[in-house]
Amino acid sequence: MFTWICPQCGREVPPAYNECPDCAAKTAAGAAPPPGAVAQPQQPMALAPPPGPRGGRRPLWATGPQEPPVPALPTATAPPAEAPPAYQPQHAVSPMFQAAPPQAQPPQYAPPLPGGPQLPTWLMAVLSAVIFGAVIFGVYWFLNSQHSQKPVATVESPAAKAGAAENPVQKYIEVTGVRFGGSSKGVVVTFVLVNHSDTDLVGLAGSATILGRTQKSEQDPVGTVAFQTSMAAQSSKELTMPLTTKLKLVDMPDWQQVTTQVQITAPPGA
Repeated sequence: MFTWICPQCGREVPPAYNECPDCAAKTAAGAAPPPGAVAQPQQPMALAPPPGPRGGRRPLWATGPQEPPVPALPTATAPPAEAPPAYQPQHAVSPMFQAAPPQAQPPQYAPPLPGGPQLPTWLMAVLSAVIFGAVIFGVYWFLNSQHSQKPVATVESPAAKAGAAENPVQKYIEVTGVRFGGSSKGVVVTFVLVNHSDTDLVGLAGSATILGRTQKSEQDPVGTVAFQTSMAAQSSKELTMPLTTKLKLVDMPDWQQVTTQVQITAPPGA
């Protein structure tokens, strides 16, 4: 037999009743209809399908007051979907109408130090180099001036004697390749004697005055060397002889700054 549950009192009501008899009696007792009122006929209530075991209705064997139905849990609603961004058409812009790029700010220089304007680094380097060179040049000039104050030894040249007759062979004799050296007896000189004539010279004798260029003069006498030998025509000979000089070996000029003056004394009348 099908019944339905009164939602107010929770009792089972036969399907023949459209409303709960108990609740209707209580309602009629509380508020009676006025006299002369015509009662409306009650419509039969449609039969509801039998509820399942979980339909919320009490079974036929249940007794006692019905517990209120458990309210349904609220279902989580999905957040509203975000609207897609509106499409904005991109229009090509000519470079002529584009905005100019931001200009870079000029570099910030450090404020000048107190004490007046500062010289550039390259100028300071040039000035330092000039001052350093001037100091070196001054020291070099001072040392040379001290060295030049020494007395210069003078050597009498036999070729410079007044009234000395020149030997005819003298213009064919050359002294070259002068080098200075030291020995136990003093300074020696090594030179090359050259015979440019077409005649053999036997008993050739003479002397050579060696001149050296200095800071004070183009040619200063350094010393004199005497030689005696025999030479064939168009020949040369290397000789090493002691040098007559008042200078030391360390004071001798370099070979590039040496010249010679030759004086031939023999053979006479050759």
